[in-house]
Amino acid sequence: MKEAIGVAVALVALYLGLNVVVCLVGMREILRHSTLIPDWKNTLFAQHGNPLAMLGISLILFPKLALGLSGFETGVAVMPLIKADDPAGRVRNARKLLVSAAAITSISLMITSVITTLLIEPAQFKEGGEANGRALAYLAHSYLGSGFGSLYDLSTIMILAFAGASAMTGLLSLIPKYLPRFGMAPEWARASRPLVLVFMAVSLVVTLLFRANVDAQGGAYATGVLVLITSAAAAVTISLWKRALRWPFLLITLVFVYTTALNVYEGPEGLKIASIFIATMIVSSLLSRAMRSTELRICGIDLDPAAQQLLSADEDQIIRLVARRPRPETVAGFDAADGNIRNIHGLSATERVYFFELERTDASEFEETLRVTGERIGKHSVVRASRPVVANAIAALLVHLEKTTPPIRAGAAFLGHLF
Repeated sequence: MKEAIGVAVALVALYLGLNVVVCLVGMREILRHSTLIPDWKNTLFAQHGNPLAMLGISLILFPKLALGLSGFETGVAVMPLIKADDPAGRVRNARKLLVSAAAITSISLMITSVITTLLIEPAQFKEGGEANGRALAYLAHSYLGSGFGSLYDLSTIMILAFAGASAMTGLLSLIPKYLPRFGMAPEWARASRPLVLVFMAVSLVVTLLFRANVDAQGGAYATGVLVLITSAAAAVTISLWKRALRWPFLLITLVFVYTTALNVYEGPEGLKIASIFIATMIVSSLLSRAMRSTELRICGIDLDPAAQQLLSADEDQIIRLVARRPRPETVAGFDAADGNIRNIHGLSATERVYFFELERTDASEFEETLRVTGERIGKHSVVRASRPVVANAIAALLVHLEKTTPPIRAGAAFLGHLF
């Protein structure tokens, strides 16, 4: 693992270093040719007339820069892999990651936009041009020779492969952690190898659907990135709505909403493929929860010392559980409930009744460990737990008492009352 991390760090350092070299050489060429900026400025005013017209055209063309924002989603996906001593530390480290990535991306986008605009002929950006989709590589070959240019091409291919691998690593961390627990995926989704095969199959299908066309896949990818960033901007705006910072964040959110809408309008492929993925996930999640609805949904029982002592106190008697809703109760209330149960079921005064108080929780938690606590209230034994499904919790505790707890040998019985 350490060796893989070391290789990844070295690859990123090499790629960043090569980009820095290309940017510095590009800025040097601009400074050496003092007429580049005035010529570019004169061309702009000759074609568009005034700055307001330029601003309007820039707003129209802004969505085409969406691919330059790529990488944000990878940073979000790897957040669960960030190490820290506590959740607050993980949040701090995640902020450091995002701020560092945003700073590097912003600076590099500004510099590369300037040098590629001033140093590359517009015709080279058109379809079939040598700079189409590889502007920096074109500059590397043009100003630093074929050797450096080939090294830059190789590092670009490797960093793109690394980006895909890091995205898959994030998915392999997220999906087993959440989807099976919520019942949205089968148990095999907890294993890495089947998921890797699924992701590879999805990538192959997408490549075939788009016929390996980089521009077509780029439009779909840009849509996904923009939707993710727009959602994040909206979430931040809502969280800061009662503060003065809400207005600048609201403006940023509106810009991204506009960019996303225009990007979807110009390239609906991204919306189509996203809809397919969303529909597939919804259908598979519904089928998974339906097929797993008969499962016990409890992966373990954890009895605290008090509950263990209460439930193992009478080894020669059947444990009789009475389910009841949690509520503040006095000893007199438990006395009345105990007397009512004994009267209904004809229990003698020597037989022990255990009250099982169950608090209902979030039904999204499909699987979890049932943690049971115990308490003595007067002469009555009370055990407590929290579960979204009451029947499953009762069944799991009965199975545990009868089969998995050696000190409790006489078995268990549920009296069937919930009051």
